[in-house]
Amino acid sequence: MLFRKEPRRKIRLKTRVMDGLIMLILLLIVIVTIYPFLNVLAISLNDANDTIKGGIHIFPRVFTLRNYEEVFKDPILITAFINSVVRTVLGAGLGVISTMMVAYVLSRRDFFARKAVATLFAITMYISGGMIPEFLLIKELGMINSFSVYIVPGILGVYYIYIVRSFIDGLPSALQEAACIDGANDLQIFMRVILPLCKPVMATIGLYYAVSHWNSWFDTYLFNSSNPNLTTLQYELMKVLNNSNTAAAGHMLKMKQHAQTVRSVSPQSMRMAITIVATVPILAVYPFVQKYFVRGMTLGAVKD
Repeated sequence: MLFRKEPRRKIRLKTRVMDGLIMLILLLIVIVTIYPFLNVLAISLNDANDTIKGGIHIFPRVFTLRNYEEVFKDPILITAFINSVVRTVLGAGLGVISTMMVAYVLSRRDFFARKAVATLFAITMYISGGMIPEFLLIKELGMINSFSVYIVPGILGVYYIYIVRSFIDGLPSALQEAACIDGANDLQIFMRVILPLCKPVMATIGLYYAVSHWNSWFDTYLFNSSNPNLTTLQYELMKVLNNSNTAAAGHMLKMKQHAQTVRSVSPQSMRMAITIVATVPILAVYPFVQKYFVRGMTLGAVKD
């Protein structure tokens, strides 16, 4: 019995060593991933005059909320935040609905133009008209200096269409056939059969759409930069990052009330505070969507 137990002990020891190495590697990855975010958070919560000295890592040395007070005191940034939230919600919602409808049509084998439409969509993934034709098109459509330029051009993502179509193709065809036998039309099949089973992929592409809209700033720069009421948070963050000197940052953020206010903030502290404000909202969405990524909605739905 002693000779039989020895190999098992060795195997267990090797398993524990390997588990320890894997945990150590994962811990290092987590540290490398989280440290920059904690550093930005610490600087945003630290006094600006003390931050100039350097040496801030993951904890603020002189805690203060002055940087965030200045961020939320600026009406331009409040407007930008509201516009970004509205744009993200509308853009992601309409994008998911449009993508689901188009993908369902392309997944139907009885659709006579299925291959032609799918090929046409695929061409747009590799061939683009370029920035100037896009700008001229947006101008001719009358969407310059309008909120619709944030929603309409990106309402449909071809790559997401193929993701959803592949997901729908993997669903049991017997479910749609059973619905047809029960007298359901195409709209009823789509609403009552396809959509409930597509919650995982809807959550996934909805998150992709939301992140894309939230992080977008270049369209604001191209089409709505002359209208401060249509600015977005990422565009304002880009302007702060580009204005690294105190005078430019103070002028842009309207920090000219009095000398004490100017001394209590700095471009670096303001950049970090705005970065946190722009990152945390979209980061908070992930835990609520994560559960849909790996859920098997059709497991056991049909047994062949």
